[in-house]
Amino acid sequence: MGYNAIALSQYSILNTNYFLMVELNENLLSAGDFYKIVHYGGKIKISASLLDEADKNFHFLRDFSVDKVIYGINTGFGPMAQYRIPYAERLTLQYNLIRSHASGMGKPLPPVYSRAMLVDRLNTFAKCRSGVHPDLLILIAEMINHDILPVIYTHGGVGASGDLVQLAHMALAIIGEGEVTYKGKITNAGEAMRAEGLTPFAIRMREGLAMMNGTSCMTGIGLINVFRAKQLLDLSVLLSSAINEIFEAYGDHISAPLNEVKKHKGQNAIAASMRGILADSKLMRSRQEHLYKETDETHFQEKVQEYYSIRCVPQILGPIHDTIVYTEEVLLNELNSVSDNPVVDHHRQDIYHGGNFHGDYVGLEMDKLKIAITKLSMLADRQLNYLLNDKLNGKLPPFINTGTIGLNFGLQGIQYTATSTVAENQTLSNPMYIHSIPSNNDNQDIVSMGSNAALMCARVVDNSFDVLSIHSMAVAQAIDCLNASENLSPKIEEFYIEMREVSKKIDSDEARFGELAAIKAYLLDKHFDLVN
Repeated sequence: MGYNAIALSQYSILNTNYFLMVELNENLLSAGDFYKIVHYGGKIKISASLLDEADKNFHFLRDFSVDKVIYGINTGFGPMAQYRIPYAERLTLQYNLIRSHASGMGKPLPPVYSRAMLVDRLNTFAKCRSGVHPDLLILIAEMINHDILPVIYTHGGVGASGDLVQLAHMALAIIGEGEVTYKGKITNAGEAMRAEGLTPFAIRMREGLAMMNGTSCMTGIGLINVFRAKQLLDLSVLLSSAINEIFEAYGDHISAPLNEVKKHKGQNAIAASMRGILADSKLMRSRQEHLYKETDETHFQEKVQEYYSIRCVPQILGPIHDTIVYTEEVLLNELNSVSDNPVVDHHRQDIYHGGNFHGDYVGLEMDKLKIAITKLSMLADRQLNYLLNDKLNGKLPPFINTGTIGLNFGLQGIQYTATSTVAENQTLSNPMYIHSIPSNNDNQDIVSMGSNAALMCARVVDNSFDVLSIHSMAVAQAIDCLNASENLSPKIEEFYIEMREVSKKIDSDEARFGELAAIKAYLLDKHFDLVN
């Protein structure tokens, strides 16, 4: 009986039909499949041909390294690579590496990040260039399928020899010595595995280094950031369209003739999306009908052009759209890459030493993405200010206050939270990419700080959901105040109705933090799919 037949008979994930099944094979893992596994509980099935290929890769490394000096198999690590490790100590070396680097601090990462990291590392091993035993692939898939997720801490690696510290905690869980989140509680990894009939992984050759030497922390978190950034962009387009509609803006600033003469894909995508949302609007005005006619007026009561936060939405959100698109492309490339060292190539019968663990591609994109999302939150803040400032909008009472002016406060209180949060985003948007600090006895003399960049980006993204939750509350309140609900275009009307299911019109002064939390939960779970 060959390896595949044994594996197929021993492991449940290869024999179970799941509703959300993703087969891991020699093909690239798509963004859709990644998100299916990470966000929607999709299960992984490993193809028999992939296990065969991993087995060949493992045995090539075992045979090739017998009489050769191979980094991380019979040498120490980093600046200790000059020391030869006796054959009898080669497995102890791997365990020592994992245990010594499991030194993270700070708060534990949300379990969804750990799940993303496992998926990324598994997909790297699926390229069959890391020399790991096939049982490692199967166990990681089992952990994902049974929601046994390593406890990993915020503060750790510098993103150059890989995300060493974070991935050491992942590896510690895989060998049964670390902690995991299992059934909503933090527990010992070995105990959780035994509860599901699994056995912690036993190192065969270089799996300790292989599990740690890569960009799986920054890439996994980074892809979640992209997923959330898309939601924020759609929401920003919808809210911007709503403000244009309820204030009866002129429609030419989102028209095709105006935007097509600016040759940026993002700008035209945003303008097209807004035109689609507002196509059936009863409130948007035509400049041709209202202003392109003879008049004796010398002073116009209404603005001839809207404020920039209303009129320039395609130009502002366009580059944000393009940044998200490119960032996802880069991160999918990283997801489907071998971020390991050395690279074990059984096809060419050779082993190549280098620096594929270096996280600069991801680190730079995370900095760019957080800058883009910060700008998105700034746009929301300015639109919110327009809604709340009666001197600017000329149609709503101060702070959209439908109570007694002076006695009641309307939405005055929530603006402080939005402004404060946007200010934090602006500070967080200083780049990590250029903050390399040498480490590891100067062996790691220039590093990416990619995991830090991804985590800071995640904070900006989460902050922006706070800001847009406040913005959404204000838009719904403005619709009520202007009695505009019956004249809304269909998509904006749908959004308004759903908002009113999770929050109510504000007629009196009450604590709003509970409603804001409900709105945020609704937005995090909502996918508008408005922008192509």
